[in-house]
Amino acid sequence: MAGGTRLRFPESGGSPEQIEEFGRSLVALVDRANPAASPLLLKPSNRTAHTGGERIKRDSPDETALRGWVERLARLSPQELARAQSYREKHAARTPAPALRRLTNLQYSNTVRDLLGELSQPGSQFPPEDFVHGFKNQYQAQSLSPMLFEAYSAAAEKLSRNVFRREGSAEFIGCKPSVECRGRFVRSFGLKAFRRPLDPGEQKRYEALFNGHADFARGAQAVIEAMLQSPHFLFRLEEAGGPALKPYAAASRLSYSLWNTMPDEALLASAANGELSSREGFERVVRRMLDDPKSREGLDDFTSQWLRFDRVLATGRDRRLFTKFNRETASAMTEEARRFIADLVWNGRDFMELFTSEYGWVNADLAALYGLKAPAGEFERVPFPRESERAGLLGQALFLTLTSKPSDTSPTSRGLFVREQFLCQKIANPPPGVSANLEPINESKPLTNRERLAMHASGSCASCHILLDPIGFGLEKFDAIGARREKAKLVFYPLDRKSKEPPRTIELDLDTSGHVAGIPDSNFSSPRELGAVLARSSQCQECVVKQYFRYTSGRVEGAGDRAMIRSVFERFRVSGFQFKEMVVALMETREFGERRP
Repeated sequence: MAGGTRLRFPESGGSPEQIEEFGRSLVALVDRANPAASPLLLKPSNRTAHTGGERIKRDSPDETALRGWVERLARLSPQELARAQSYREKHAARTPAPALRRLTNLQYSNTVRDLLGELSQPGSQFPPEDFVHGFKNQYQAQSLSPMLFEAYSAAAEKLSRNVFRREGSAEFIGCKPSVECRGRFVRSFGLKAFRRPLDPGEQKRYEALFNGHADFARGAQAVIEAMLQSPHFLFRLEEAGGPALKPYAAASRLSYSLWNTMPDEALLASAANGELSSREGFERVVRRMLDDPKSREGLDDFTSQWLRFDRVLATGRDRRLFTKFNRETASAMTEEARRFIADLVWNGRDFMELFTSEYGWVNADLAALYGLKAPAGEFERVPFPRESERAGLLGQALFLTLTSKPSDTSPTSRGLFVREQFLCQKIANPPPGVSANLEPINESKPLTNRERLAMHASGSCASCHILLDPIGFGLEKFDAIGARREKAKLVFYPLDRKSKEPPRTIELDLDTSGHVAGIPDSNFSSPRELGAVLARSSQCQECVVKQYFRYTSGRVEGAGDRAMIRSVFERFRVSGFQFKEMVVALMETREFGERRP
């Protein structure tokens, strides 16, 4: 169910008592005076239309069982009602427990760069990370496999050795070799590597390791290698071990959220001097960090994951149909989107222009694709002609390409991307055993994608496809690499590859009318019109906050995060959708809670 009637079921394996308690809590969705009019009964069967579609067949045994439960809930005693309310309050306030978060591969590379001056990006050689909930840094996917542990061990050995092979190793140590210098190095390097001061026991152990080597450089190397394999280096300090460490935990959260790397000396100093302990001081630090160039690197990483640059960079296209597409073109598509979002954020524009701005950042390759005159330089801001009907991300080649197939567009994929990335709606996977194959195209029966997808308008696939396909249909004027087309072009090649017969081409008229189910007045027929629909939708506006929360927190928002998300969204809205103000609000609210009026 959508909106305020969305249900959060108990975890799998819940006891019968827990399931019973959950079932009784659904009384909040029951009209006790008129049970037949209850949202709990009408929405699952789509008798009251909503974005979730039909989940329970009308007049089926399941609906009969549901009706019986609704009628039972309508007769709950006052004691049972109080118990149900208590259950809802308890579980609505629940936030997922803090998780131990490992450095991502990129964060590892950035951290050893800033800690050791190492520029080889060792994290790029680690086992690749999986996308979960749209990002590669979600804690559910951050297990420490034997292969990764071996990679950490080998990297630590190599990195510690490299420190003393480069010029400037004496400056890196920071003092002249002596007994006193050994302890000082352990203390200073440990503060930076663990992002907090060492406790006395740690200081003593690492000094003993250092002193176990008569050669000063060998001892320092051993300390570095050991610290780089410590959980205190590989995992982020998210929860403080006491009041003294709380500011350092905040500094670590900030640095890896905004910079994707370790705290610098100024941030560690802010933790030590108490600046991070007050709301005013914390906000001052966040704004200072946003002015640092490393924040631009952090934003680029968020952009590349949110918009799935990896899909475009790894995709292929039928070269016979799409002669303008190659690896360089794919790279240009990602660069356009990166510059586009960076301009919105760092130049303080309304971030919802993400969907409405009628310009792109193009080079010669993209200009040819868009039918524009090549700019004088690389990736200049160029206006889209009004007749192109392009606007924002939806009109750029990146989105139109990554949501297509090698030889054709995919209305379903385009609709899915809009739902999941821009509206934060989770669409269920197809039921097991359901064929996703569409009716094949042949010369005797040429069909548009809209006509072929009509088979999904009924049956078990319909509940999802009615949410997805109408969005994609409205974008069919743009082909599988984002070039504009007036008609669908079907090309049939001779079956005999050695034949010298030319391919046959059939052109079909396109019906590009689309809509977004669940959003009022959402009819559209172009990226520009769909962009306007999304930009004014509060659900899309709030989704920007949710996506950034997921990226920086390493998890999907839970029931207990709802108040915080709403508070941050309201500050985002009041600011005129300034992305930097949303970042400040999210970082601050995560540490101190909502602002008091």
